[in-house]
Amino acid sequence: MGNERVCDIHEVIITNESGRQVPGVQAKCPDCEARTESYGTGQNSVRRCLALMREACECGDADDTYFTCDPHG
Repeated sequence: MGNERVCDIHEVIITNESGRQVPGVQAKCPDCEARTESYGTGQNSVRRCLALMREACECGDADDTYFTCDPHG
């Protein structure tokens, strides 16, 4: 792994496949502002968002980047 990029994590409301609104989390790349979402608000949901960021991020070095978040933010 090369670079580390700290993403912003926010709790959001996501509309699921059934049209219901459910709690979730959203990660945002601080450089290109790409966003990923995951249902749920726990650590597994946050980790999933960060893993999805590798494909969603439009920065040129995304394939060699470790996406993380500020555990206190």
